[in-house]
Amino acid sequence: MRRVSLVMVQFGMLFTALVLNVGLGAVDIPPGAMLRMLGERWFGLLAGGDVPSYMPTIFFDLRLPHAVLMALTGMSLSISGAAYQGLFRNPLAGPYLLGVASGAGLGAVVALSLSWPTHWLGMYAVPAAAFVGASVTVAGVYALARVDGYLPPQTLILAGVAVSALASSLTSFLMLRSDGEIRRALTYLMGGAPLAGWEPVVAMLPYALLGTVLLLAAGHALNVLQFGEEQAHQLGLPVEPAKRGILLAASLTTAAAVAFAGIIGFVGLMVPHAVRRLFGEDYRRLLPLSALNGATALLLFDLVARMALRPQSLPIGVVTAMAGAPFFLWILHRTKARGLP
Repeated sequence: MRRVSLVMVQFGMLFTALVLNVGLGAVDIPPGAMLRMLGERWFGLLAGGDVPSYMPTIFFDLRLPHAVLMALTGMSLSISGAAYQGLFRNPLAGPYLLGVASGAGLGAVVALSLSWPTHWLGMYAVPAAAFVGASVTVAGVYALARVDGYLPPQTLILAGVAVSALASSLTSFLMLRSDGEIRRALTYLMGGAPLAGWEPVVAMLPYALLGTVLLLAAGHALNVLQFGEEQAHQLGLPVEPAKRGILLAASLTTAAAVAFAGIIGFVGLMVPHAVRRLFGEDYRRLLPLSALNGATALLLFDLVARMALRPQSLPIGVVTAMAGAPFFLWILHRTKARGLP
């Protein structure tokens, strides 16, 4: 009963954040107007004369798909961050640890510098290139870190740092050589979603859901891995296949989030750590709660980014960095105080 109540509270928080995100902005949409528009669209009910003619377009074509995209992104980054923290048994690990963000940023900047959006991929050129860049980066890190069929965590992290640095340097070089797309590239690198409407939501959804389902199924494996790889092997867990599966699922969800929403830092670090402190170390509970709270948190961060300079909006990555950097330093201080690796 307590677990059901907890889940209901989490869904209530998510719903509240969704309503606030959709309702507030340069043009405010009251909850009553939302209900009337949904009733007209879904059930054929008359919306009433007090709903301006422009409001359904803002609600259905701009605000609602953007809010759903932010919720999917927060869910993906947070559950991936929780999985990485469990896999490496380190509270400082995050979803960009293996260079996913740097690879995605490189892919996006390559697409922009080559003017790919005018070719056959159309408006999907930037997220497609970002997804390819993230996937290639993770594959490169995996190939560099693998030693005789094993994936030592220290080697994996070092390979991620090296490949990430290389991708970042190439990104900077391309931006310096670019003439007209630097602003657009910077917006993407700071968390500016390159696409609007329902198309990016539909495109991201299968990857985010597949990765999330795979990670939820890995809760027991992550619990066993907390005892150490040797002890986990003695308990009957196929350690290396489990690690590869978790890395693949976490990288898939992270790459999808970065491809369609831009590079949004610290959410995948802050949310799982906070959930762990509040609800414990059991990954069968930690993973779904991280997903729910990640969606809620990113909706609220996005709202702050949109309202801070209204009617203009900030890239959401700026807001998450302002909140996440002090949080990271606090975690680092606690980790050092405890003498953890």
